[in-house]
Amino acid sequence: MKKFIAILITICITIIPFSACNNQTDGLTKVRLNEVTHSIFYAPLYIAIENGFFKAEGLDVELTNGGGADKTMTALLSGDADIGLMGVEASVYVYLEGKKDVPKIIGQLTKRDGSFLVSRVAEPDFKWENLENKEIIAGRTGGVPAMTFEYVVNKHGLFNGQNVTLNNDIAFNLMGPSFEGGTGDYTTLFEPTASEYERAGKGFIVASVGEESGEIPYTAFTALSGYISKNTEIVEKFIRALYKAKKYMEQTDDTVLAESLLKQFPDTSLNSVATALASYKRIDAWTTNMAMTETAFNNLQDVMENAGELERRIDYKVITDNTYAEKLYGEVYG
Repeated sequence: MKKFIAILITICITIIPFSACNNQTDGLTKVRLNEVTHSIFYAPLYIAIENGFFKAEGLDVELTNGGGADKTMTALLSGDADIGLMGVEASVYVYLEGKKDVPKIIGQLTKRDGSFLVSRVAEPDFKWENLENKEIIAGRTGGVPAMTFEYVVNKHGLFNGQNVTLNNDIAFNLMGPSFEGGTGDYTTLFEPTASEYERAGKGFIVASVGEESGEIPYTAFTALSGYISKNTEIVEKFIRALYKAKKYMEQTDDTVLAESLLKQFPDTSLNSVATALASYKRIDAWTTNMAMTETAFNNLQDVMENAGELERRIDYKVITDNTYAEKLYGEVYG
């Protein structure tokens, strides 16, 4: 956690904060959204963008890629973003540092780890015990991907530095290239990268981390308390558009959805996009009701404690504002 906060402070002091401006573009209100990474794991968001659900609510969502939860949280704290899509752990760290304008979860998007374990060799009968005495590129220390992966391997009697090596020194967006360059026996990758690596013969998907870890509030939309209180209508429209996109996904053929998602992943084949979409549907990756529950949050705190990254447990209400998620779930889903 200290490393996470240190990165935030270092970056924030070099940025001049400014107040979020609700710029009008062609009659639409701009919302600056910074995402932790660009992945089909966040398909409902891209469906909302590409199929006009945000536009129908009068919003113009400007999407940028943070390349890690620390950088996405920095964008939020510095005023470079209005809303951040990142792991819930980032809000926990900032709250424990005593930030006055607390980052609040306004809607949970994913409910389990979205990464897949990729091996250098095909393992059709893979067991987690196969990782014994192997090196796995597992994500940066303090990030929820690394903590979830550690939680999973610990369940199988594997402990970092004893009978398995978890490489936590490689930045999130460099995990794939590092694995391709020869580092590690395994790596964890999100879609569509995992499927693209397999299709290119660079590795083999052998397991879903999320299936093994169980449900936790993995990725959520977050905004500062001050932004929420000053922009209640915008936040409501934002969450409504996401719910409508999620409902549309439930009622629409996967091929049609994949074609929409391809607009966000122009360098990825339609087949890979469709495969990735099917993978996330298979593991039940997305929430239906975006209101984060206390039970789910406590599961995340268990994972953080297991990794030694939680200074003390907190009440989920201090970093959660379920007002809009609860209200609009009933409105859209009846």
